[in-house]
Amino acid sequence: MLLPALMAFSSGELTPEQVRWLHDTLQLEENTPRTEGYGAGPSIAHRPFTDDEGRGLVLELARTGESGWVFALWFGEDGRPSTETLESHRTLFRDLIERLGLTLIEINPPATADEVGRMYIPPEPGNVEGGVGGVYWDLPYKELDHAWLHLGLRKDAPREVKEVKLRELMRFPIWSVAPEPLRSQVEEFLRET
Repeated sequence: MLLPALMAFSSGELTPEQVRWLHDTLQLEENTPRTEGYGAGPSIAHRPFTDDEGRGLVLELARTGESGWVFALWFGEDGRPSTETLESHRTLFRDLIERLGLTLIEINPPATADEVGRMYIPPEPGNVEGGVGGVYWDLPYKELDHAWLHLGLRKDAPREVKEVKLRELMRFPIWSVAPEPLRSQVEEFLRET
């Protein structure tokens, strides 16, 4: 089974010539979408390869919707790729997105603040009798150390990525009723910057 190691989501229009150029540049098997593993549906082309440490990996180009493009690196039973392999592909994906004039939406896992995907923040609910629009804290964590996974981050994620995710969490209406230990820990974390 294949699992995602790195996924770069972007949007924009590409001509057939640009898509062909991508196939050539990435040495993808044209008209051979990935059929195995999670999320294979949007795949339009892929290329299996082995990294310097002998791990079997898959490089993929996928299409989502009318103008969404995904550049992905997948790993299998041989294990996750090295940090060097991940970072070289991160650089490659960012360069391709820029060169093709696409808009970066997010890279997962993010390494910098501009790679963090932005979530839709609903408007603040109106006041109702007895409180604020029925907002209550029903999340399982009450301390910052437990919040990272819920925010889609590992504990060792870059600090700037954590800051973006925490500031985003604080914009949700639910933040007004977050447990005090979590609120204090988040404020302290953000003051340390």
